[in-house]
Amino acid sequence: MENWLIVGGGGREYMLAQTLAKQSDRQVYVAPGNPKMNELERVSTVDIEELEFSKLAFFAETKKVQCTVVGPEQPLSAGIVDYFQARDLSIFGPDQQAAKLESSKTFAKQMMAKSGVPTAKYQEFDDPEAALSSLPGQSLPLVIKADGLAAGKGVIIARTMAEAEQAIHRLAASGSKKLLFEDFLTGEEFSLFAMVQGETFITMPVAQDHKRLNDGDKGPNTGGMGAYSPVPHINETLKSRAIEHVIRPILSAMKVNGTPFNGFLYAGLINTAAGIKVIEFNVRMGDPETQVVLPQLQSDLGNLILALKQGQLPDVTWQSGQYYLGTVIASRDYPRNVVNGRPLPVITDPDLLVTYAGVAEVDGQLVSHGGRVMMVTAKADNLQVAQTHVNTALDADVDTKAFTFRHDIGWRALN
Repeated sequence: MENWLIVGGGGREYMLAQTLAKQSDRQVYVAPGNPKMNELERVSTVDIEELEFSKLAFFAETKKVQCTVVGPEQPLSAGIVDYFQARDLSIFGPDQQAAKLESSKTFAKQMMAKSGVPTAKYQEFDDPEAALSSLPGQSLPLVIKADGLAAGKGVIIARTMAEAEQAIHRLAASGSKKLLFEDFLTGEEFSLFAMVQGETFITMPVAQDHKRLNDGDKGPNTGGMGAYSPVPHINETLKSRAIEHVIRPILSAMKVNGTPFNGFLYAGLINTAAGIKVIEFNVRMGDPETQVVLPQLQSDLGNLILALKQGQLPDVTWQSGQYYLGTVIASRDYPRNVVNGRPLPVITDPDLLVTYAGVAEVDGQLVSHGGRVMMVTAKADNLQVAQTHVNTALDADVDTKAFTFRHDIGWRALN
């Protein structure tokens, strides 16, 4: 039996574990995971937190883990890959320096400038007061970003000067000292993921995330309320341009910089009137996009990772002809004030794929614990059918006094 370890505990890690465990000769451990993962075949959780590097490394060594796959950004930015590599333990992800593509927006902007990767013009400020004093004369809307990690909530689009001031105060109150102002870009946003070893990479089907809490992309920014893939109006020509103008040059620049990239690379892109531009890079798979992208993989994920780590470019097969559309069920109070301990919705339709994230066991019962609790995904020949399938189940099975969700995932394609 081949042992694998996944670090993390959310919906992304649930899908990574489920995908890796498709092989009957493979046991997948997830640290810390969530209780629902133990219901998956050949998957077990381990009571080790994602930043407990010494315990994780000891577990990987004693279990003779074939490879460790890191899900979230926090352990990557804290140097888990460096820690494992120093102990000759196989791990898939960027080291601490390469992880700065996500953990430092300033570093990311510098690397984009070096590589010629197109992105929005920006200004950086070392403290909130400097940012506030520069507001007069700024063009609106204005994108305001925290420089460091912010769990997907460190970006605010201010449409008035009052909103810009509030955004700066809010980010500062959350601990963000260094801030960036960016020009607001208009166009169609999409997500492109790649599995990378240096300058060798495999791209995945394009996805589109929905960050806003409410229908019509209204309400506050969240970690993501749903996604779908493929994206019919982002065709292969656009994807090829993104690969040639974004993925290849940034990987080349990272190598030249002495910080070669390995692991999952996320490019958050926007197709503007002036061409494709980068909104941001992440150094891991996205959540919720992972839950609609990985089900399309027909090759074995573990074998792809191992081949890449050996410097090989393996053949890979993805499904075609069907769409995957998933909606996140979040705490009714998300993202501001989350109330834990609510009974989990029970989705009764067996044809839907359900992945779990914010779940805990309390007094022998599985209950909600966190903002985004679970995600319900349908596959169909067209997006409208998939959306209707998901919405019908959510309306039937989810208590809207306890939870919230959107009804319009995929609306940009459907409209």
